[in-house]
Amino acid sequence: MAEMRSTSQTSKHQRQPAGADADPVVVALRLELGASAVLTGADAQGRSAGIWRNDSVQAKAIVRPTSTAEVASVMRICTTFDQPIVAHGGLTGLVASGITNPDEIALSLERMTAIEEVHELDRTMVVQSGAILQVVQETAEQHGLMFPLDLGARGSCTIGGNLSTNAGGNRVVRYGMARDMVLGLEVVLADGTVLSSMNRMIKNNAGFDLKQLFVGTEGSLGIITRAVLRLREAPAKRATMLVGIESFDKLGKFLKQFDGSTGGTLSAFEVLWNNFYTLVTSEPATQQPPLAQDMPYYVLVETIGSDNAAAEEALAEALEQSLIVDAVLVQNEAQRQNLWAIRDDVEQCFRYAPVYTFDVSLRLSCMEAYVDEVNARLKKAFVNADIRNFTFGHLGDGNLHFLVSVGAGVEECAATREGVERCVYEPLAAIEGSISGEHGIGLEKKPWLSISRTPIEIALMRQLKLTLDPKGLLNRGKIFDV
Repeated sequence: MAEMRSTSQTSKHQRQPAGADADPVVVALRLELGASAVLTGADAQGRSAGIWRNDSVQAKAIVRPTSTAEVASVMRICTTFDQPIVAHGGLTGLVASGITNPDEIALSLERMTAIEEVHELDRTMVVQSGAILQVVQETAEQHGLMFPLDLGARGSCTIGGNLSTNAGGNRVVRYGMARDMVLGLEVVLADGTVLSSMNRMIKNNAGFDLKQLFVGTEGSLGIITRAVLRLREAPAKRATMLVGIESFDKLGKFLKQFDGSTGGTLSAFEVLWNNFYTLVTSEPATQQPPLAQDMPYYVLVETIGSDNAAAEEALAEALEQSLIVDAVLVQNEAQRQNLWAIRDDVEQCFRYAPVYTFDVSLRLSCMEAYVDEVNARLKKAFVNADIRNFTFGHLGDGNLHFLVSVGAGVEECAATREGVERCVYEPLAAIEGSISGEHGIGLEKKPWLSISRTPIEIALMRQLKLTLDPKGLLNRGKIFDV
């Protein structure tokens, strides 16, 4: 009998969940959403923690709701257990805003991908926040419309992530940031309250525009679950070209001249410094250089609403004024895609790993001196290092990207990272620049926030956080400490 009892007890013990599976939050979430909606163990931790990262997700569980109602249920359970939670979209962010700790829950929107409605006359689209940006773009095109937001990660980033980080990308000079392309939002607050503000009108001044509280706040005030997107008519005319320019002074003059000559149809003005252009048009990169590799600057220019004839006229005027040295104007869609592939082939920089990536914003009038100062600081801070600062950016809207390598001979550690960051961020204070043009703050830029925001601004951010998330459960520790 004793042996039988021992066997029975052992069987009972084996049936008990272990580790994360026994956690009361995990148990409650599975009871609410079903077992398949809550991943633990290797199913959760086998996932990559994000783009360009070598680590995997570290979380108590990954929860995968399918609706706003289920997200609300998740938040009510997490509030009951004081459980921190981090929302996950496509994990293409570059500031560690989606990183989770082993004691946190990751709430993935991967099963909330529905495009619920496209209204051609109103030029709106209603989507769940897990919808992939490229799918949204292609769906709009099928209806003769366009969703203007565009960036290199279009094939994997999600609308919820785009909005929660206020993504920028390639067309900001014409259409603005992500916040300019959303009319309404549905958001779940930390306590499970559903704020449904699914406005479908361009103009609505009836009180506070509450959706803007959640755009660009990195999931720290609420979780975006649905959105009403503003669409535009699909362009009947488009022109794309690559231009070579011999001085920074002429970059700014060409921007003004070309924008004016093409009647405000300029939609992209992407500048590649020579070192970046050479990097992405030399082996082992697969793209060939459309222009010789001996010019200091190259500009990928695109217009939406004007054709090659208008572009040729504007380029001829620029040549006459000696603003540009050379140019190529694409004649078909394949050529256009090839030009953009040059701009998007950022991963080529990793042959010089370790690489530190940056996204800053500043006035165009300050940019040349700022880049020179950053490079001078890097040389001074890392004497005898093989320093490379591959530089490019959305110059039309004052947004620069640096890909900094100090050589394989310099130890990759926190001190090296801080040294590089100091060279990039500190000069921004004197020129009132921003440490983040479009990527957000997350954990990576958190120590430098005071360069771009005053103590009063940061105090008000904290007050908003405490008001909407008094327990500090949403994306805890990101942007700033509460």
